[in-house]
Amino acid sequence: QLQASGGGDMQAGGSLRLSCAASGLTFRTGVMGWFRQAPGEERDFVAAISWRDGFTEYAGSVKGRFTISRDNTKNIMYLQMNSLKPEDTAVYYCAAEETLRFPFRMIEYDYWGQGTLVTVSS
Repeated sequence: QLQASGGGDMQAGGSLRLSCAASGLTFRTGVMGWFRQAPGEERDFVAAISWRDGFTEYAGSVKGRFTISRDNTKNIMYLQMNSLKPEDTAVYYCAAEETLRFPFRMIEYDYWGQGTLVTVSS
């Protein structure tokens, strides 16, 4: 139901845009988010956006470099990643929750997509 794409290899300082297509989900008041898991690390919150009003929340480590957005007409969420750093290397997962709750980083998301690997070399 959630399909993430757009990962790849990039040198430090470069940009990538991840996409997450939601199919079979018709929520209008929920939240979609991005998480990432680096090798040997726990999965961490990256960013999230409310579907109806576009409220956003970012992890401190990506604020100012990453931008989350959504296209309600296409049911797609994006993560524009600029000024990439080697420490951004991880598998990125998208997630969705049908109920709007705050803060977004504390939500127990009901739906998860498969991951897409982002590798940033120095």
